[in-house]
Amino acid sequence: MEWETVIGLEVHAQLATHSKIFSGASTAFGAEPNTQACIIDLGYPGVLPVLNKSVVQMAIKLGLGINAEIAKTSVFARKNYFYPDLPKGYQISQYELPIVKQGYLDIPLSDGTSKRIHITRAHLEEDAGKSLHEDFDGFSGIDLNRAGTPLLEIVSEPDMRSAKEAIEYLKALHSLVRYLDICDGNMQEGSFRCDANVSVRKKGESKLGTRTELKNINSFRYIERAINYEVERQIALIESGDKVIQQTRLYDPAKNETRPMRSKEEANDYRYFPDPDLLPLVISDEFIETIRKNLPELPVQKRQRFMDTYQLSVYDATVMVSSRAMADYFETVVKVSGNAKLAANWIMGELSAALNKNDLDIDASPVSAEQLGKLIQRIADNTISGKIAKTVFEAMWNKEGDVDHIIEKHGLKQVTDTSAIEQLIDKILADNPGQVADYRSGKDKLFGYFVGQAMKASGGKMNPQQLNDILKKKLDQK
Repeated sequence: MEWETVIGLEVHAQLATHSKIFSGASTAFGAEPNTQACIIDLGYPGVLPVLNKSVVQMAIKLGLGINAEIAKTSVFARKNYFYPDLPKGYQISQYELPIVKQGYLDIPLSDGTSKRIHITRAHLEEDAGKSLHEDFDGFSGIDLNRAGTPLLEIVSEPDMRSAKEAIEYLKALHSLVRYLDICDGNMQEGSFRCDANVSVRKKGESKLGTRTELKNINSFRYIERAINYEVERQIALIESGDKVIQQTRLYDPAKNETRPMRSKEEANDYRYFPDPDLLPLVISDEFIETIRKNLPELPVQKRQRFMDTYQLSVYDATVMVSSRAMADYFETVVKVSGNAKLAANWIMGELSAALNKNDLDIDASPVSAEQLGKLIQRIADNTISGKIAKTVFEAMWNKEGDVDHIIEKHGLKQVTDTSAIEQLIDKILADNPGQVADYRSGKDKLFGYFVGQAMKASGGKMNPQQLNDILKKKLDQK
């Protein structure tokens, strides 16, 4: 039996404000427990919430970035439920009238095409506190620092048909919120969290299957693994004659499995009603247009420009625009070097490997964009070979100086003198008469042997193209 996967995602993006959504308490990460929760966050009797204007601006930015409708009037509601880290007994959220609705994101697919993922809504809400279970023998601790932290919940339609599509959508959204500067996207700190609604149905059916919700997963790799596990679990259940139960499940990365957390609530379980302490949020056209005029160039626009201007492939352009810092770095390298393809190759290759190894972001790279651009210049003008350039790059990474200083200091200039190359090749051919005879009798693979000998003799400094051309010419002489 053939099955189709159906996935919809709910993403909680923590907005990059300095204070909370309805109070002046700090949102800084890492403070001592319960030191950043004021009486408004704690729901003391008689206190009143005051909406932070910055969260409204950020929500509108997101709406414009996903080509959505911005609601001129939206309403905050109380979502009622009991949980130890929710001292008010309700969460302030938006329900029937969200600030953003009916948008979309186009995601790249592996075959070079794109797919449109529709976004139902994005609504503002406050975060709850956090229950801590590890550090207390037989007890749980409550940290209310996060209570009142501003979130934008972004809800997609169930348009994704595989875990890979879900990850592409998440990466596109993650990139967008960072470009817009509305969320730092730090998944380890909980700034960008995902709930995945997963179901399966027989291929060709239009009715949705029973879904489960995978809650609060904070890495792309774990989200993909969790979805794939849940799909296999649901198919196995149905094919064995059982039914999928609608529930919320947690993903255990150590065991690579999901397990039940609680039965899935419906909207009526939360008894939503408009918050009497907050007036409807009314937004003018002028306010929206002011924000629109100050939007940066967004990832999709930048990717197309990189493909048109620099002739990059879809894949290369997608990687280069994955963050604003990466895109800016790339454009500086191109400006200095004049070679877009080599710039992309070096950023995706040597630079990314070094950054990953040292757990650094690109804006903390010891090798600046100007330095890498100059290194690529020296490859292009035949001062050094691509192989030697890797040695120079390593020295630059270790802060030994600029490109030309390192080349001079270590004597790394490439040999481009034709007569010197010919003399070296003549000696190698004279020292290896048997291999020369074998090559001329049809053993073409020996060509690589002679190249290796020449490079070894020159310390890797010989210009590869000149070497190949002169060597072939001499070997072909009978």
